[in-house]
Amino acid sequence: MNNQNCGQLSGKNAIITGAGQGLGEAIARRLAAEGCNVVIADINVDQAKAVAEDIESALGVKAMADRADITDEHQVETLVEKTVSAFGSLDIMVCNAGILKAGAVSEFPVSDWRRVIDVNLVGYFICAREAAKVMEKQKSGSIIQINSKSGKKGSFKNSAYAASKFGGIGLTQSLALEMAEYGVRVNAICPGNLLDGTLWQDSLFKQYSETQGLTIEQVKEKYLGQVPLGRGCTYEDVCNVTVFLASEQSNYMTGQALNVTGGQEMR
Repeated sequence: MNNQNCGQLSGKNAIITGAGQGLGEAIARRLAAEGCNVVIADINVDQAKAVAEDIESALGVKAMADRADITDEHQVETLVEKTVSAFGSLDIMVCNAGILKAGAVSEFPVSDWRRVIDVNLVGYFICAREAAKVMEKQKSGSIIQINSKSGKKGSFKNSAYAASKFGGIGLTQSLALEMAEYGVRVNAICPGNLLDGTLWQDSLFKQYSETQGLTIEQVKEKYLGQVPLGRGCTYEDVCNVTVFLASEQSNYMTGQALNVTGGQEMR
């Protein structure tokens, strides 16, 4: 696993959900740099189109955009059908789209709790199911869930997110067992704190500041202080592992939830 683009995914076709910005966009660009044709799926179709157009122009692979609410079965089914129709196959499904709502359990609205589970867990199931239908027939494919360190360890005043991510690892392992006979691998990536990423910058610092009674700078210091390697996780760190799991280098790995946490989580 390294950041040297060497065409490891040349000729492969991938869907990346939540790829209109942030980590999903970074993953899409990295897969494309490795020679992969990509579908940029996002609820914000204008952002998705801009990313797809830039990738196609800059990297010389095929790239297309589609609006996809991952909690909508019909939209995901159509997304997969369009991908196979345009590219001929679906080799990689990166289930990246997700949301986070933090709060004390005594004050957490059930509607918000259900929404987090619906997007992060049910949405992952829907995407994986539709990909599996195609990959089962192909007798090949790699399904990758972008999980979290919160899928391995409870998260303070963040019960819905942690529950959804714990469930995601159980789903990953179960799908891996079910799809193994078809040569389809299913794995998860558990990133640490992407402190410079859009989710943290646009939302989490503010949410954690409010729920934990800390300043934004104190929140940053708190989470950095928990990492043995002394820095936050980066998009590149996650992209390196995504390429590895998408490529033949990991063809004897399935049902795994790989930590990318700088030592913060070791189980």
